[in-house]
Amino acid sequence: VSAKHAIAIEATTGKVLYEKDATTPDGVASMTKILTAYMVYKAVDQGKITWDTEVDISDYPFNLTVDSEVSNVPLDSRKYTVKQLLDATLISSANSAAIALAEKISGSESAFVDTMTAQLKEWGITDAKLFNASGLNNKHLGDNRYPGSKPDDENTMSALDVAIIADHLIKDYPQVLEITKQTETDFEGDNKLTTHNYILEGQDNYRKGVDGLKTGTTELAGASFVAHSNENGMSLITVVMNADNGGEDEAARFTATNELLD
Repeated sequence: VSAKHAIAIEATTGKVLYEKDATTPDGVASMTKILTAYMVYKAVDQGKITWDTEVDISDYPFNLTVDSEVSNVPLDSRKYTVKQLLDATLISSANSAAIALAEKISGSESAFVDTMTAQLKEWGITDAKLFNASGLNNKHLGDNRYPGSKPDDENTMSALDVAIIADHLIKDYPQVLEITKQTETDFEGDNKLTTHNYILEGQDNYRKGVDGLKTGTTELAGASFVAHSNENGMSLITVVMNADNGGEDEAARFTATNELLD
């Protein structure tokens, strides 16, 4: 597969069908958000919040929304429901929406990161390093960095780690696929959320069967993508990290995913 790291697993049995340097931790960028989403579903499950719970947008995530490099969804109303913010996190990869959810659930993003790390340990994942709920590089977060972390730290996991998270998310909360298969949805008035996942129906790299999950892009992570697809009656999870020519070719991670699924 034309990527630095890759893995394919059959979700029902957990059988690994393909791997390429799949256990080396590397940047995961916004693929982090599938773990953030898992923690949101879990908090709803436990009755800590409901989908209609209103979330106030603090200055930290709000100020990021005016930085075009890190955010694509304005949060000018400063108050949204949990469901609206999860949609923005998963469909448009909105960093500020992920941070706002983290703050709502745990009181602060750093406390939320601790619960994410604890969740990973429960699943046997001990080689991941997490610093935030969005997947952004610390350089964008100023004074809001995770305590003790370096100015350029970034979330790292292996392709296997990402596949395990995706597997738990799909098994425990299959309804997430109803969100991740959407290419766009109304967010607020005229504000539309649009996907970065160009392998979904109606997009340039459409592949039948794919109904999620999450793209990720940073300098460290390159162009990455964790997918779920229904292929010949099988539930498949694929992860490609740092696709070849991902910087020049917007389709690179989807081409690599297609090759892997084929």
